[in-house]
Amino acid sequence: MRKLRKYFFTGIALTLPLIITIYILAALFRFADGLLGRYINLYFKQYFGYTIPGLGLLLFLLIILLTGFFATNYLGKRILHLLERWFLKIPFVSKIYPYIKQFIDMVFAKDKPTFKKVVLIEYPRKGIYSLGFITNEGLKEVEAKINSEIVTVLIPSIPSLYSGYFVFCKKEDVLYLDMTIEQGVKLVISGGILQP
Repeated sequence: MRKLRKYFFTGIALTLPLIITIYILAALFRFADGLLGRYINLYFKQYFGYTIPGLGLLLFLLIILLTGFFATNYLGKRILHLLERWFLKIPFVSKIYPYIKQFIDMVFAKDKPTFKKVVLIEYPRKGIYSLGFITNEGLKEVEAKINSEIVTVLIPSIPSLYSGYFVFCKKEDVLYLDMTIEQGVKLVISGGILQP
């Protein structure tokens, strides 16, 4: 009975990530295809007697490519900027859209923010340590105010790396870990379950 239970849980551990991944990909396909495909396929069904699965997704990708092409020329940038300003005047949009845009810009930015080192700092109080990533060093104005060398540290919240707390730490208070950035990222995303 114990071996049977072991086989069952091993099977779950191996197949569940695969099933969830396939389910998410299928849901994304249905969503993207349903945005435009639903209406196009109604037309095809009515006049030709058949539907084309994935046609909405292809059309959606074509619209994205055309928008990208349009946005890379001067006139297109100006028009998109005017449309964006108009869009922000709609009630509640100004409360949501800028934050989503900022997040998307960060995700698709060519120059992604890079972490320099994985560190431990005593945060939120003495005796409790938080894992963080050094994002910058040597901010002169801050160093002049506190009369000490500082580093800027991002303490991420789970599971996102780019949200959390941003703190200035004295260099002597930072404990540098012998861990790669990738190992630190895995540790944060897994909530400490996956050890480097």
